[in-house]
Amino acid sequence: MRRLLITGGAGFIGTNFVRYVLGIDHSVEITVLDLLTYASQKENLQGLPVSRVRLVVGDICDAQLVDELVKETDVVVHFAAETHVDNSLKQPGIFVSSNLVGTFTILEACRKYNKRLHHVSTDEVFGDLPIDSTERFNEESPYQPSSPYSATKAGADFLVRAWIRSFGLMATLSICSNNYGPYQHQEKFIPQQITRILSGQKPVLYGNGKNVRDWIHVEDHVRAIWLILKKGRPSDSYVVGVNGEHSNRWVLAQILRIMGKASDDYEEVADRPGHDLRYALDSSKITDALGFEPKNTEFVKGLTQTIEWYDQHRAFWQNR
Repeated sequence: MRRLLITGGAGFIGTNFVRYVLGIDHSVEITVLDLLTYASQKENLQGLPVSRVRLVVGDICDAQLVDELVKETDVVVHFAAETHVDNSLKQPGIFVSSNLVGTFTILEACRKYNKRLHHVSTDEVFGDLPIDSTERFNEESPYQPSSPYSATKAGADFLVRAWIRSFGLMATLSICSNNYGPYQHQEKFIPQQITRILSGQKPVLYGNGKNVRDWIHVEDHVRAIWLILKKGRPSDSYVVGVNGEHSNRWVLAQILRIMGKASDDYEEVADRPGHDLRYALDSSKITDALGFEPKNTEFVKGLTQTIEWYDQHRAFWQNR
């Protein structure tokens, strides 16, 4: 596992994964394939050793390019995807192309050259849970996606599972909860509130803000993926969470407090159509089978560090 191809490696989670792996395994060489859309930028990879990281600007739907890159690699880690629910409600076709056709293209190249694949998914494929429920999703939970985004990610998961069963593809899947941390585009909930406050604007809250998310620091997510690559059983899927359930309203209240703002210094905006109520994950499988232990278990501490990162890296998000 010396040569890695990372799709979407200049985006949020992909960037953090590239940086983590380069720091923990000095024998690894990485090729990043990224289209550099609005949610990714080549500057995310600045400062990394050019002898070990190569950026290829291209589309995962480009079968010829994907074929060439997969042929020369050992393992493919597939992050590349359109991920923002609001955008999927406005332009669902882009999500069908990237998340479904793109994943199909990756799968076919991996099948052709018998390469191992790790596919990164989202807990949104399961749909949502009642606010007052104690239920949690696990690897056996049925898929009930709510948005064009989650539907196309669910479809991509099914493609991966079909290629495993029909063609014997060596592949694993990880299904993760809501990430936060450095390098996340400001369209997402936490960086949106942070950057609005840093810009002198009021943060915003969808609807009543009671929607609950299971928050995980991106560092723990990428650590889990590396663990799956090292110890995971091919054909298995792993749910990755840290029992970090908090409502959007509570998270916003913490951001306001940490940044020295009044508790009511925000605006309520119309809720999005079909807004999922609650996500929660049971990650006992990856804990028991692979020994996964999250490091960032104090959410407010991680949130404080994330606020500091956006304050210190304004060039990352300003004028985007």
